[in-house]
Amino acid sequence: MAEAPRLTESASAVFAVLAEAGSATRPQLATLAGLSKPTVSSAVAELESARLAAHSGTASSGTGRSAAVYGLGPAAGAVLAVDLGPAVTRVRGCALDGTLLAETAASREEAADAVRGALAALPAGAPLRAIVVAVGDVTEWDREGAGMRPATAKAGPVYDAVTVALPPGVPVHLENNVNCAALAELHEGAARGRRTFGYLRIGVGIGLGIVIGGHVLRGANGAAGELARLPYPWDEGREPRREALEEYVGARSLLRRAAHAWRDADGPCPRTAEELFALAAEGRAAARAVVARHAADVGRLAAAVAAVLDPGLIVLGGSTGADPQLLPGVRAELGRLSWPTEVVSSTVGDLGTVVGAARLAVTRGVQTVTDAARTKD
Repeated sequence: MAEAPRLTESASAVFAVLAEAGSATRPQLATLAGLSKPTVSSAVAELESARLAAHSGTASSGTGRSAAVYGLGPAAGAVLAVDLGPAVTRVRGCALDGTLLAETAASREEAADAVRGALAALPAGAPLRAIVVAVGDVTEWDREGAGMRPATAKAGPVYDAVTVALPPGVPVHLENNVNCAALAELHEGAARGRRTFGYLRIGVGIGLGIVIGGHVLRGANGAAGELARLPYPWDEGREPRREALEEYVGARSLLRRAAHAWRDADGPCPRTAEELFALAAEGRAAARAVVARHAADVGRLAAAVAAVLDPGLIVLGGSTGADPQLLPGVRAELGRLSWPTEVVSSTVGDLGTVVGAARLAVTRGVQTVTDAARTKD
């Protein structure tokens, strides 16, 4: 990784707002950064000298005068986001203004190849500023001082293979995959314009991304939203088991319930959740009954979320949770058990986690450059 240049504080501030804006004139940069026009002119010259900013065109004002437009320069660099999904690994490379530069996907077994492919597609010579890896796990500090790593064996050999494929010397940040998807919903999805909400993911597993005041809540142990650890079952004569709730609500149990309820007259039993929901959409009575029960179960989980957080909005995501067929049942059960809470389906789909991880990587990458400011104006 190329070391970020030593910038003045004003140049760092201008770089940060330029990365956020994508392109801007010097008067616009002055307004966004809250600096005087002479200070911004000096900062832009400093950034141009370091190849962190570059002239990208001109813009005309209403008076007919034109102003130089600036964007990020070739030395600003790029970032990498990796989503270690349960079945597919998705990788994105982005410039520090969020522009998509590379995108690959592969099976979990070929995760390292997907990373190498994305790295090879980045612009030649562009320094890599930060890497974010989204994992389906809580993260913790490695006891040997090697940085953050997954707290359990969920990521397993796939995570280890990916870390070997990553270039040395670049800061690697781990984040829970549900938290990344929540960030995508906040900035580009169903929660845009809402600074407080819960992102409830229902699929093979379950999880909750909690956004409060525009920021993801991670908790003291980085485990906020780990719904799988809610005590279940909680009934007289039955002892709660670890992650038993995830076992009950997850897609595998959903398919087992479908198989148990299926009759020969109902035709072939669905082998995947996608097949089950497709049959329900066709109006098949057996499939509709199983989906309705699943919606009620998810609604009860949403009621637990509302009771603790009162988020005002719950976004349903995940391989089964995002299906709009669940919405009526979830809304009805939540309304029966808790106070009014809006419930909507995710709009970012399967790309949500890598989109959110890329956004986080951009933030980290910009910080890598701006944190190099060590001299005072």
